[in-house]
This record gives sequence, structure tokens and C-alpha cells, in this order.
Amino acid sequence: MQNKKTIFDFLAQGFCLFGVTVVILNLICVMIGDSAKEISSMFSLGGKGLSADTMLQFLIVSLLITGARFLYFNDVIVKRASIAVRTAMLLITVIAVIAVFIYSFGWFPVNMWQPWALFLAGFGILFLSGTAITYLKEKTDNRNMEEALRKLKERPNL
Repeated sequence: MQNKKTIFDFLAQGFCLFGVTVVILNLICVMIGDSAKEISSMFSLGGKGLSADTMLQFLIVSLLITGARFLYFNDVIVKRASIAVRTAMLLITVIAVIAVFIYSFGWFPVNMWQPWALFLAGFGILFLSGTAITYLKEKTDNRNMEEALRKLKERPNL
């Protein structure tokens, strides 16, 4: 039985994604911010961190991605698609949203292949890590539910 999602679930996931993104971006700022200051609006402050504009942009991206996730993994809206199709739809949407923001806000020069390669590599690593964590969590949850069901069946009727 799946719980009905609320605005609070949406906001919790959106802000969690935003928080992780900001931590990663600040680490990148510390490592390469000063050298990327002239070519990327994300690193306009150099190694000092992220500007308020950049943080707002990433908050919007985080909420859009969370909205897409709720849309594609909601059985009310997308009824007959498999998990693989839903995941593919989400990946395409996420990459498209980020590409629009990259182009619109000058996160990095769109005519250079190196930033695109780094973006896709980083995104791929994070996506695969998230998928692995989700799989392991689901496997653990299923094992716990099977154990609880087994104990319930073994319990004598009262």
C-alpha cells in the first residue's frame, strides 16, 4: 500500500535534493572556483562559495526535478509505464531541465565539450549511486517486511 504524497513530501524531497546539490557545489567551489570564476556564472565568487542567484537557480532546478519525479512515479498520472520507462523519462527530463539552465544562466560555456563531459560524468556517478542506494534500501525493506510477515504467520491465533 502506497501512502498518498502531500506537499510536505514534495518540499522535503525538493529541499533535500537542494541541500545535497549546494554541498557538492560548494566543495567544487573550494576546489576549482577561482580558476573557473571567469568562465562560469556558478563560480562568480570563486572559492568563496555560491552567489544568492546561483543558489536560487539550483533551488528552482531541485524543485522542478522533484516535481518530475512525483509526476513520473505517481500511479495516478503515469499508469501503465514500467519503472524502467519512468526512470528513462525522468532522466531525459532532468538532463533537459539542467541543459536549459546551463544555457540560460551561463553555468558554463555551452560550446566547450569539457564542461559537458564533466557534467555528464558527475551526473552519471550521482545517478548510479542514488540508484544503488535506492535498490539496497528497497531490498532491506522487503527483507524486513518478509520477516515481519513470517513472524505474524507463526504467531498462534488468539
